[in-house]
Amino acid sequence: MTIYIDIVFLINFILDFLLLLTVNIALKRYSKIRRIALGALFGSISLISLFIPLNRISLFLLKIFMSLIMCLIAFGYKNIRYTFYNIIYLYMTSIILGGFLYYLKVEFSYSNKGFVFYYKGLAINYIFIFIIAPIILYVFLKSIKVLKEVKNYYYKVRIIFSNDYELKISGFLDTGNKLIDPVTNKPIILINKKKVKGKIPIRSPMYVPFNSLNHHGLLECIKPKYLEIDDKELKNYLIGLTDTSFKLNGIECLLNYKILEDI
Repeated sequence: MTIYIDIVFLINFILDFLLLLTVNIALKRYSKIRRIALGALFGSISLISLFIPLNRISLFLLKIFMSLIMCLIAFGYKNIRYTFYNIIYLYMTSIILGGFLYYLKVEFSYSNKGFVFYYKGLAINYIFIFIIAPIILYVFLKSIKVLKEVKNYYYKVRIIFSNDYELKISGFLDTGNKLIDPVTNKPIILINKKKVKGKIPIRSPMYVPFNSLNHHGLLECIKPKYLEIDDKELKNYLIGLTDTSFKLNGIECLLNYKILEDI
């Protein structure tokens, strides 16, 4: 088989550059483009060392060492944690990009009959790789950004009621939830009635008027003994019992925006 080293070098340089650029954006390293290009250049030149006959363990350690040097060239050194995250994100983006490209190769280049796969003569050319690789990494970056933003609104909630019943649920900080009892001036967090039905005695509940986009009425509320948000104890809150099922994935409680001031 003929190997064109110049083509291999070019492909590797472009892909390494894209990977390092993705890490730079994802971790907000603000490294200059020329440093990223130098890191990618080292990664491409270091391919020569892969032609040296080595056992699997030695080759694996060599690849780790190359990745470390690439990250040091591209992003510099501040501390071990900083460098560690650079390497982890480099490998994570490499696995994601490589996995997608491998899937596309199998999808377009092979057919199957049951569990038997055979080559059908098609191949993903280099131009296609150069077009699709940035798209894959762009989608990956957008996904990371969304996950980071959403994660900041998730909280671990623990509610202790008057009968010492303990409810542990996942809460979501809803900036649109500004419900406050006009009499006691206490903020209200919302949970579904089914979570406490038959588990706590509801005596003398409070009814708080509310207005939403399409509804208005009275919300049944109870006062817990206390609640914990990410292990911080809060007492000046009411629990609003609603029939609504929250549509957010895994969410069982809508927190009041006032939580931001108290935790």
